[in-house]
Amino acid sequence: MPIEDPVLRQRYSFSRHGDVLEVELWVDPGGGVTPHVHPGLEERFEVLAGRPSFLSGRQWSEAAPGDTVVVPPGTRHAYRNRGDEVAHIRCEASPPMALQQFLEEVAELSRAGRIMRPGLPRTPAGLLDAAALAKRHRDTVVLLMPPLLMQRLLMDPLARLRG
Repeated sequence: MPIEDPVLRQRYSFSRHGDVLEVELWVDPGGGVTPHVHPGLEERFEVLAGRPSFLSGRQWSEAAPGDTVVVPPGTRHAYRNRGDEVAHIRCEASPPMALQQFLEEVAELSRAGRIMRPGLPRTPAGLLDAAALAKRHRDTVVLLMPPLLMQRLLMDPLARLRG
């Protein structure tokens, strides 16, 4: 059964194949993720339906069914569904690291009303949760907002408050 993230307007389904995590995504119109970096994993997005837009570095491009978008480790990237139909995407992440746990935790915060679009904390408790999440998963996902220096100076102490 897919995991729903109502704030990012998408659903996830996971399966593991050796050293590859397969994430099946259904991204509703207006859904997607903010720019981020995976320091040590590569993602390969295959578009199955819809016409999502992908950011790689600083360049946005639209993809169509059958297209594959490869994001090497360390590359700033994001995706959005600017269309009017659900985008269905299959992503292979290798090595998977803790990507599934990160996505599940973000979706849980979203469903609990602790984050708002575009993934920013909604409440003081949400800020503590987001700080702890960012610190806990920094080896897998580096969020680009707030800037990394601010994350280390301000968010890391907040993360310690959440424990």
